[in-house]
Amino acid sequence: MDVFTMLIFIQIKNHSKKHTIQGGKKMSKLKIGIIGCGGIANQKHFPALKNNADLNEIVAFCDIQIDRAEKAAAEFGAEGAQVTADYRELLANPEVEVVHVCTPNVSHSEITIAAFEAGKHVYCEKPMSHSTEEAEKMVAAWKKSGKQFTIGYQNRFRDEVMNLKKSCDKGELGEIYYGKAHAVRRRAVPTWGVFMDKEAQGGGPLIDIGTHALDITLWCMNNYDVDSVTGSVFYKLGQKENGPEGNLFGPWDPKTFEVEDSAVGFVKMKNGATIGLEASWALNMLDSREASTTLCGTEAGAEIHSGMSYPKNELIYNRARNNQLMEEKLSSVGSIAYFAGGAGEEGTVDNRQWLEAIQNGTEPLVKPEEALAVTKILDAIYKSAKTNETIKF
Repeated sequence: MDVFTMLIFIQIKNHSKKHTIQGGKKMSKLKIGIIGCGGIANQKHFPALKNNADLNEIVAFCDIQIDRAEKAAAEFGAEGAQVTADYRELLANPEVEVVHVCTPNVSHSEITIAAFEAGKHVYCEKPMSHSTEEAEKMVAAWKKSGKQFTIGYQNRFRDEVMNLKKSCDKGELGEIYYGKAHAVRRRAVPTWGVFMDKEAQGGGPLIDIGTHALDITLWCMNNYDVDSVTGSVFYKLGQKENGPEGNLFGPWDPKTFEVEDSAVGFVKMKNGATIGLEASWALNMLDSREASTTLCGTEAGAEIHSGMSYPKNELIYNRARNNQLMEEKLSSVGSIAYFAGGAGEEGTVDNRQWLEAIQNGTEPLVKPEEALAVTKILDAIYKSAKTNETIKF
């Protein structure tokens, strides 16, 4: 954990101690139920919740592959934790207060809505949903429930992203009128689970990793007022016989590669600002930047470098000063998220502020309306590519 992130974590942890005692009584730990005990749960949620054990305990585990739920319960669960293959049984458990939805994209809406109807707080993995219609149903159910709701955009908590956000909020970049959301992998197709299953996921790299880059860009720009979206998706390398050559995660079967291998989008905002989005799992491009953004303002510009081409995450500001063009750099350790075997510091901080938001009745950093805006744009790119038309908002 780098110094900047450590300071954030310590600050949040110390802040939480002030709120774990109210009226002289220690607040009880929140009771968590996990629905979906696959990759993202094991790489992010379980370690992050374990790192925040003073605020929670996991009392229920659900997965359609019951052995995965049993294994997770044995490693991360409270004594006597519920194990089930039916999410409805978990939601019927009165002990469960908070539900983390870690299932394939197309099931996010159904499970999240059912969780709100059961009176639970919900942390849903990104993206909010595979379609605008389903995401809007989720937001409506949340508003009706009176419970807390957030989406898993933990990349906001990376130190260089937080630094950039603060600069943008202070106006140090001036008016930000152009941005680029980068989510490019040269050859890093996830070959496990349902990533290449269009019916289960709703799409490929655009909805999987493009969603993080777009979230960071919109959040830093603080601009969610979309005018129109145009996009293209490509099925060029995924189904090519020699496409899997050199893939970071090993070969895939071209016959089962159902989703796009790359996509691009052009987003125009109502104030005239524009955003370019690029996303790929397989693309013949040397510069592999993931969960990254480029912002251009009237006073300065900024770029985040993160991904396979960068051994360390970088934040670089550029501006004119004293009649010269200057660059200022903030560097920190980086890698592809959750593939280094660690708990993921941003995931730990993300989960802590989420649990504190529930305890304190405050808003989580990632708001449902912001996540809905991301889903609407991604959905519009897919629709634009299919119809060959610009989608007006």
